[in-house]
Amino acid sequence: MNINIINKSGQALPHYETASSAGMDLRACIDAPIVLKPFERTLIKTGLFIEVPVGYEAQVRPRSGLALKKGIMLPNSPGTIDADYRGEVGVILLNASQEDFIIENGDRIAQLVVAKHERVEWVPVEQLSSTKRDAGGFGSTGVK
Repeated sequence: MNINIINKSGQALPHYETASSAGMDLRACIDAPIVLKPFERTLIKTGLFIEVPVGYEAQVRPRSGLALKKGIMLPNSPGTIDADYRGEVGVILLNASQEDFIIENGDRIAQLVVAKHERVEWVPVEQLSSTKRDAGGFGSTGVK
């Protein structure tokens, strides 16, 4: 699949690190380091502008290493970039740790996954089909 991209970051385009990778790293495009205090959140720009094809979305997801090692999360994960959005790709970062986190220009801050999606047409009905689970949720299927 080809996707049009404008790269104003001064860095290499996002790319797959391995042949089986689903996501491509997004990098910070900032003029000066940003200190993200504990439980603070901020929007980090990437310098990338993309044209996602209709029928697809680009999902901005956290990097597992940052989440585990540094407590850095994306509070709206996954963030969705719709096919009609043409603005700069931004990443909302949240520091869920007890320590400051410093973001430098070029740091890998998130990953981008392009995924196909479907559009639905709602069919109003009076009753839904029954299942074994029915309305059970939030732990109703067991703990093990």
